[in-house]
Amino acid sequence: MPRSPLHADPGFATTLAHGLALLQTFRHGEPALSNRELADRTGLSKATISRLTTTLMQRGLLRYDAGLRRYLLGPALLSLSYPLLASIKLRQLARPHMKRLADAAGGSASLGMHHGLHMVYLETCRGHDAVAFRPDIGALLPLLSSAMGRAWLAQADARGDPQGRTALDALRASDAAAWKRYQPAWEQARQDYAEFGYCVAEGEWHADVHAVAVPAGKPVDGEILVFNCGIPVRRLRGNELRARIAPKLIALAAKMDKAIPAVVDEATGADATAGANAIAGAATAVGTLRG
Repeated sequence: MPRSPLHADPGFATTLAHGLALLQTFRHGEPALSNRELADRTGLSKATISRLTTTLMQRGLLRYDAGLRRYLLGPALLSLSYPLLASIKLRQLARPHMKRLADAAGGSASLGMHHGLHMVYLETCRGHDAVAFRPDIGALLPLLSSAMGRAWLAQADARGDPQGRTALDALRASDAAAWKRYQPAWEQARQDYAEFGYCVAEGEWHADVHAVAVPAGKPVDGEILVFNCGIPVRRLRGNELRARIAPKLIALAAKMDKAIPAVVDEATGADATAGANAIAGAATAVGTLRG
């Protein structure tokens, strides 16, 4: 990540932003990073990295492995994210229904929310033992190439939600080649959502996984969550994803929509946007720790 210029907002805390950017450089499959790797990925000087890592270790957000001579995420990230994830009551309510769907489909049923140019898993239930496809809480999915991302974009587009337009503009600007590659699939996703109420991704994100996604009809704390079911291709027959799995997922989302008013009544009333961003960021860190 190249070093960012001075921020236009005088209220922007640059040092805090640098510390958060450092934490976000850790990825699934790369849990340990050296000072040099942290500097290369953030664009920050080694001296700045040294100050940040010292502070983050003191707060339990990082730990240092002397044998590896590398930093790892610390357990304090888990304690930060727990109350946020626990506050999303829909996760607990939907979990048994998602597990039944995952078992019946022989795949994974998940619940996610929008975060920047990605979706982030808030809950997932597996009904298979495939090693290569094991989604987990906090994992990120791309907006354009995943069924969950397409479903979120499609519902935002259909409702005229400015967040959707902002996300599409950012996707075009950030990776013109990817936008050109996936634009036909995005147009098809819009049509599918308008006609059927769901979106699919057939091997675009994971080559051996086909997925269908359905957005919730009502917001939770101002956010539209999305249900998703991904199935290893070898377990699908013909048009089974659309003919059998999609109706089950639509029924699950509809059942949860009926429960959403009760869930909202239990909310704390915290600021929805700030809460959503915090949940997504913390959940992503949890996914990295668990990976």
